[in-house]
Amino acid sequence: MAKWDVTVVGSGPNGLAAAVTMARAGLSVRVVERMDAIGGGARTAELTLPGFRHDVCSAVHPMALASPFFRAFGLAERIELAVPEISYAHPLDGGRAGLAWHDIARTEEALGVDGRAWRQLFDALVHDIDNVAEIAGSSMLQIPRHPITMAKLGMRVLEQGSPVWNVRFRDAIAPAMIAGVGAHAIGRMPRLGTSSVGMVLAAHAHARGWPIPIGGSQAIADALADDLRVHGGTIETGVEITDLGEIADSRAVLLDVSVRGLLGIAGDRLPDRYIAALRRYRYGNGVAKVDFALSEPVPWTHPELHKAGTLHLGGTRAEIARAEGEVAKGRHSANPYVLISQPGAHDSSRAPSGKTVLWAYTHVPHGSNIDQTEAIIRQIERFAPGFRETILATASKTATALDAYNPNYVGGDISSGAMTMFQLVKRPVLAPNPWRTPIAGVYLCSSATPPGPSVHGLCGWYAAESALRDVFGIRELPSLAPGA
Repeated sequence: MAKWDVTVVGSGPNGLAAAVTMARAGLSVRVVERMDAIGGGARTAELTLPGFRHDVCSAVHPMALASPFFRAFGLAERIELAVPEISYAHPLDGGRAGLAWHDIARTEEALGVDGRAWRQLFDALVHDIDNVAEIAGSSMLQIPRHPITMAKLGMRVLEQGSPVWNVRFRDAIAPAMIAGVGAHAIGRMPRLGTSSVGMVLAAHAHARGWPIPIGGSQAIADALADDLRVHGGTIETGVEITDLGEIADSRAVLLDVSVRGLLGIAGDRLPDRYIAALRRYRYGNGVAKVDFALSEPVPWTHPELHKAGTLHLGGTRAEIARAEGEVAKGRHSANPYVLISQPGAHDSSRAPSGKTVLWAYTHVPHGSNIDQTEAIIRQIERFAPGFRETILATASKTATALDAYNPNYVGGDISSGAMTMFQLVKRPVLAPNPWRTPIAGVYLCSSATPPGPSVHGLCGWYAAESALRDVFGIRELPSLAPGA
């Protein structure tokens, strides 16, 4: 007789979302985590100096207020979220900058000659943001429930993912802003994959904003873990699962692991055809990350950049496309795209009084072991002269170090698989239920399944829904609301 109804391997946001859903359905649930602390891609720790709290992986969470799972879970009622008035900013040389205000009307005004074109590009998506979130948060093989919104989104993705991406704009700022958001996907530009990510993220910036958890990303994982325990679930840390036989005492197993991890844990239990399909799955290029402890806020040249939660550095759209193209060719860019989060500007708990923290990463070839601290500092200095003098300490991780820290980040690929349009459909295999593996009762619930990366919990939620139906005959999802 099985000791547990459910074992979840991995305590990242997707694994915990799956565990919470199963426990809320009245099942006995155990989460097993290889690290000594829970959270996976949503952890916070002192990485540089005592009293400086850094987000180990993800820092800003556009899906925290938009994800259907987090909205059902009532995340905003459980933790405090700061929503910066500027969702993201994009500095350019000469002291100019693009500012994506939470208020789209204010963004339109700030963009001047291109303001109306920006409003026309994003206004419809902002007004339909719940439908956009549902489309972006589902499997691409599902029949769309909102075909009109899908058409609006699709037309914009096609435009911004093709060589005509600059046609509607007259100045350099608006195109650079879109390139900066699309580069989150880590890929060549223009391409449909990077464009789709950029359009959705930019729409969220003007809808509910890009929130920052007070106290760090760990707050999200802790809220999920607290709910799990309240409903009878348990969490075991410091335990690494290397074979399914180690968790054979469960009726259902949900794996918050990479495709590589699935192959390692399931081994020859998987049929040859499925193994062959998994081995065709492609990983993307990686990131190299640096955390900074600073004596004071970053001395940005543009006076309003300190209000932004996120900044995209790299210059014009052409410069960013060139940098991402270099990485795609397996080379380190001399003028890299750098993604910045400045949580300390919105959360005083992150550092001792008067000091602050800064989170930064840049894109590098898959499996790179080259430290990017100096490259990142140079790019920040380009738009904030004197930044170097504010640095008290740094903590750096190369792409290979990120892989060693979290095996889901294969070769430093934080997306758990290349974000091409094809792999947004085939993730990790082409199937109507990609969360279910050929092994009865075993499910994949990581970012290697739809809808892909981001802290949204949806991969775990969908896998749990499938397991509830298949293994336990439960067809109605349980309420996740606080107090239920």
